[in-house]
Amino acid sequence: MPRLLALLKPSLHSPLTLAWLGALWLGLLCNWPLWQRLHQMPELGNTRGLLFLLAFMGMVTGLLGALLSLLAWRTSIKPVLALFLISAAALAHFMGSYGIVVDPTMVVNIVQTDVREASDLLSLRLFVSLLVLGLLPLLWLWRRPLERRPFWPRAGLNLLGFVAGIGLALALAALSFADLASTMRNNKSLRYMINPLNAYYSLASVGLRAQAGPKGPPVVVGADASLAPRAGKPPLLLLVVGETARAANFSLNGYARPTNPELAQREVLSYRNASSCGTSTAASLPCMFSHLGREAYGDLKAPQETLLDVLQRAGLAVLWLDNQSGCKGVCERVPNAHASEAAPGAAALPAALCPDGECLDGALLHGLDQRLATLDPARAARGVVLVLHQMGSHGPAYYKRSPADAKPFQPECTSNALQQCPREQVVNAYDNSIAYADHVLAGAIDWLKTQAPHYDPALLYFSDHGESLGENNLYLHGMPYAVAPSEQTHVPAILWLPEGTAAAQQVQRSCLAAQLDKPISHDFLFHTVLGYQGVKTGIYRPDWDLLQACRSR
Repeated sequence: MPRLLALLKPSLHSPLTLAWLGALWLGLLCNWPLWQRLHQMPELGNTRGLLFLLAFMGMVTGLLGALLSLLAWRTSIKPVLALFLISAAALAHFMGSYGIVVDPTMVVNIVQTDVREASDLLSLRLFVSLLVLGLLPLLWLWRRPLERRPFWPRAGLNLLGFVAGIGLALALAALSFADLASTMRNNKSLRYMINPLNAYYSLASVGLRAQAGPKGPPVVVGADASLAPRAGKPPLLLLVVGETARAANFSLNGYARPTNPELAQREVLSYRNASSCGTSTAASLPCMFSHLGREAYGDLKAPQETLLDVLQRAGLAVLWLDNQSGCKGVCERVPNAHASEAAPGAAALPAALCPDGECLDGALLHGLDQRLATLDPARAARGVVLVLHQMGSHGPAYYKRSPADAKPFQPECTSNALQQCPREQVVNAYDNSIAYADHVLAGAIDWLKTQAPHYDPALLYFSDHGESLGENNLYLHGMPYAVAPSEQTHVPAILWLPEGTAAAQQVQRSCLAAQLDKPISHDFLFHTVLGYQGVKTGIYRPDWDLLQACRSR
């Protein structure tokens, strides 16, 4: 018995002791955003709610202790704790500062983020979180000399630690089962806030999905695509994919501030009830260029060709012009270029358009004549689709999305640590980016007017997703769609269809104007473009074509 007690006596030199100290630190301190979220729930604002909060803390700590107990070996515990502490410290900062959750979709966003976008997320508060929650405890842990113990006694102790952690979590879950079931059922996003287990689970989920997915080329879509006979000029569609623009901040939709002064003068049609496919670019962009629609796309098991593939197969000229970190696979098989690269034969981009190596969206309009001239003449004679992928209102550095001489709303937040700015300054910076997007879209329409002698021009604009600006302490985007606020899913959708083009399309503009409150979504993009370009294929859905209901019979 004395020997057994000596074996079980905690020691700061024992890997198992360090594992449980790490579990306590991670569970109680690094999960502060989760405890804050639970504490703010009205239904938990009483003594019973406080007891449930304490029980939940114990459950999370028990699960972490159980997992770390299995890894509590002399050679592994320090590297494992280093990984847990640093990742948990970083995740605590982002979840606590912006109200995000780390689900599989967010992991895809993180993986696909380029250096330019990642640099916008760096801040002093991030470094403080890494120092206090990660580096300082890690420094203390790393300096602990660890005892040597034979394999089987160490394995037995680790197994005992694992059983104790699981037992603690199960006992507390049983004691608070009613509150636990109700809270998790009504707040499903909480499971993605258990730090850092949420990130590891989501990362494994994404990795397994990628490994299990089919290899090889995407499934062919619209193999029967062809062009309907057309008299007159070929159609020219400028398809603009916005970034992080939310419908609520467009004055075209009733917003009190004049964020769309230029578009208001160009007879555009603004659909006031449009929804996105997802709450992030990685989710929305491939979905909105698919023929399936959001619900069916969510069940997609294999990659498929996109709208651009179908347009190209039908014989049209297609060009994707990007001012972001990429097209998420949408434009891989069609001609594409980046806005920072001047078009062949065009003058160099003005320095004011690309300060500090990052281009404003005005660069997308530079040299469009030359880009149009580079397209295959035979294809262009049948019709053209130019896609402009904007940087838009990408956060958190909203102040970077508009030039210094085009900031009508002051003062604006000039920090990427949005929670440190007064909310009105955050909104000012965001609204300035919307006003600049308005200027760019107006410039795109003006360019299209110059093409009217040769083409029937039109512009269709959809933002990929919306944005939270501090409502309910949420910032940015990327919440799971089922629980995402409307600010992240309600997006602007704008159509410019001049009279000449409307006549060529046999579309009644008055009819379109009467349907601006009709619920639409990204599901409509694929089929509206097919209908506008006159592409015939069995996958075309006229009920998802914005123009079809207003075409002359």
